[in-house]
Amino acid sequence: MTMHTVVLGTTGTTPADVLAVARHNARVELSPEAITALAKAREIVDALAAKPEPVYGVSTGFGALASRHISTELRGRLQRNIVRSHAAGMGPHVEREVVRALMFLRLKTVCSGHTGVRPEVAQTMADLLNAGITPVVHEYGSLGCSGDLAPLSHCALALMGEGDAEGPDGTVRPAGELLAEHGIAPVELREKEGLALLNGTDGMLGMLLMAIDDLEKLYKSADITAALSLEALLGTDKVLAPELHAIRPHPGQGASAANMAAVLAGSGLTGHHQDDAPRVQDAYSVRCAPQVAGAGRDTLAHAALVASRELASAVDNPVVLPDGRVESNGNFHGAPVAYVLDFLAIAAADLASIAERRTDRLLDKNRSHGLPPFLADDAGVDSGLMIAQYTQAALVSEMKRLAVPASADSIPSSAMQEDHVSMGWSAARKLRTAVGNLTHVIAIELYASTRGIELRSGLTPAPASAAAIAATRAAGVEGPGPDRFLSPDLAAAESFVREGGLLCAVEKVTGPLA
Repeated sequence: MTMHTVVLGTTGTTPADVLAVARHNARVELSPEAITALAKAREIVDALAAKPEPVYGVSTGFGALASRHISTELRGRLQRNIVRSHAAGMGPHVEREVVRALMFLRLKTVCSGHTGVRPEVAQTMADLLNAGITPVVHEYGSLGCSGDLAPLSHCALALMGEGDAEGPDGTVRPAGELLAEHGIAPVELREKEGLALLNGTDGMLGMLLMAIDDLEKLYKSADITAALSLEALLGTDKVLAPELHAIRPHPGQGASAANMAAVLAGSGLTGHHQDDAPRVQDAYSVRCAPQVAGAGRDTLAHAALVASRELASAVDNPVVLPDGRVESNGNFHGAPVAYVLDFLAIAAADLASIAERRTDRLLDKNRSHGLPPFLADDAGVDSGLMIAQYTQAALVSEMKRLAVPASADSIPSSAMQEDHVSMGWSAARKLRTAVGNLTHVIAIELYASTRGIELRSGLTPAPASAAAIAATRAAGVEGPGPDRFLSPDLAAAESFVREGGLLCAVEKVTGPLA
């Protein structure tokens, strides 16, 4: 369903616009300012193309073949050939929202007026997005330098009416057929246009923006489940006092502590930590929850800053400058984006790790302060949530492997012309997996902590916790009782977290969480 129309100018775009196009099918229009800038830059390229001197990307080959001067009659073929030859991806199809983000962000750079692409090519890019035509892009093919070459090439191929694409109904068909059905004429590329459509960090940036959006919600959800676990373990909320966090003024830490305190306000379970056995302080996984989640939040803020800078950038090589020069550069290198993608995977893995430790503590009768073993109904006859923790541990273990940085690697390519690459696309792909795993991990902590609270008979949870429990049960996640087929409950909990149901239920009581 279309949310609204996004109008592209010459100065970049916003994360909200990228998400609207990628995830919610918003329409795209080119502003008069963008069309003027496109035409002006094209005049510069046409003038250079008419000169006898070679200009990279306009009248030369590419990469290690840049030394060859290309005659006028072969330049159209040159631009077609770079798209066809670079559309060399392999592996599974990339998700539709990723491809739409990729296409939209390349169009954003094209509209900057720094690429030399004709206005009609830019309009065709917008037409494909608006028609719901999504080129088939494959998992493997990008080294993150010179940008996301193979993924962008598959998109450019569809603009030419070649290759495969997914229609609005989700069926993969020849791109030429889909264009014809929607009255879209395939583009015939001219000087520099093939190169300009391929040379950017758009895939890794699009995935970064979507990961930031997902993680912002997940960090709030993790604050909620950490608070629920603290309640279920009869922990103390004194460690959440704002004056304690003011003397270590990391913004994310303070926000996480405030969120947990808001969830726990009015709880009848907190502060009982010495009723069953002397406990001077809670375990690290409970007591240090704001410090770990807070560090991740600060990492997320840094990633958002990098993304905002990249959104304001025109990433291409060569670029058309306002003074009429067309200059080679290295702005296509994905290092800035790749680093934060890897950084977020590390933060996500650690958040999952501490959540899993709280779940394990809830299930261990020696550390749960009076809860039944594995939160089972009749321990021994029933296994309770024993294997749910195994699933959580498996997810966390994979996230630790995914936290190994892709950006620390580099494989030389193009006959050593492109001898250092960012691997940003790979960093983005593994972060998407990590975000999915984190959602499952938080869902399992939610399942365990809500059951733990319900097993504390005679004690009343905080109003926000009670709302979370009620909404979780209404979402199809059952409460305590004899063993049953557990996988559907866990799947329902995951959907509840991923779709924002947990956050919505709690914020109805607490107001907006930070």
